Amino acid sequence: MDGHRERLKAARAFIETAYAELGKSAEETERRLREAERDIAEKGRYDHTEEELRHGARVAWRNSNRCIGRLFWDSLHVRDAREADTEERIAEALLDHIAYATNGGKIRPLLTVFRPAADPRGPIRIRNYQLIRYAGYETENGIVGDPDSVAFTKLCMELGWEGGGTAFDVLPLVVQIGERTPRLFPIPRDLVLEVPLIHPELPAFADLRLKWYAVPIVSNMRLEIGGVSYTAAPFNGWYMGTEIGARNLADAHRYDLLPRVAELMGLDTSRESLLWRDKALVELNVAVLHSYKTRGVSIVDHHTAARQFAQFEQRERGCGRDVTGDWTWLVPPVSPATTHLFHSHYDNRIATPNFFYQEALPTAVSEAEPCPRG
Repeated sequence: MDGHRERLKAARAFIETAYAELGKSAEETERRLREAERDIAEKGRYDHTEEELRHGARVAWRNSNRCIGRLFWDSLHVRDAREADTEERIAEALLDHIAYATNGGKIRPLLTVFRPAADPRGPIRIRNYQLIRYAGYETENGIVGDPDSVAFTKLCMELGWEGGGTAFDVLPLVVQIGERTPRLFPIPRDLVLEVPLIHPELPAFADLRLKWYAVPIVSNMRLEIGGVSYTAAPFNGWYMGTEIGARNLADAHRYDLLPRVAELMGLDTSRESLLWRDKALVELNVAVLHSYKTRGVSIVDHHTAARQFAQFEQRERGCGRDVTGDWTWLVPPVSPATTHLFHSHYDNRIATPNFFYQEALPTAVSEAEPCPRG
């Protein structure tokens, strides 16, 4: 009974707030609340309408404390894939997501939502951290590719995937329903838009043969709307340049490219006080921004993103809503003190709807139950 009360409380809070924001009448709101109460009493859960799902997903972006790009929350496209009931149909929807979001480089913010965890057919999980990511291979000479992908790459190989062994092999999709064995689905090469990295003033930068994919589609988080959990709800915006140039390619535990960039620039790396890392970091970020813009792929620099977040703050306060945020994530990793974010304070209170991290699943196929046949 306590569970029913909690679900009803969460449903009521969401419906009342959402319907007020959507301009619904008091009568329509009350009618919907009665429907949700009846469904929870009879089935233990209620199902969102497409309009509720769309608004809830958008508000989840609005409430995402770690995201600097929330100014555009109400432009999020939402695709309802709750009827996808097989691994093949789920994978098809994921490939459609990649194609629609990529849009030839004019990236469209998109969320695709699959059935909720409480559905009697069993929860859906997408094992990828992002739908598109590069493999990481352990070799005698160290890790080739992305060190953050080593465990997931091993899972893919156990499922039968064979990578090319390069630093930029696109991993396949891995979908799991309930306790079944995860299923692997390669991503067609023509669906993955990648950007070769060049520098506007350092021609030799191209010799590093670096590249990165266009669309960051986060796929391992749980979406919660009105007490309903969606364990598979991949979503994307577009990159902020520092995510690639100051983290993915620069972090020592990722591609660790600052020493190579510094060497290419002819920098003296004998002492940290020469700030060679800082110089290399700036030029790596210049290369990322220049390359994406040259190829016509959506991206934003951290200064522009910070100004956009200031606009978001102003709009939210104009609507009478508090702005929550995780300062440690909002502050960009390059020149943070040059943005207003560095000098601001944010309440890290978690509001719902929102996205949440969820427990990692076993990384070995043998730890899952076999997929039923027939």
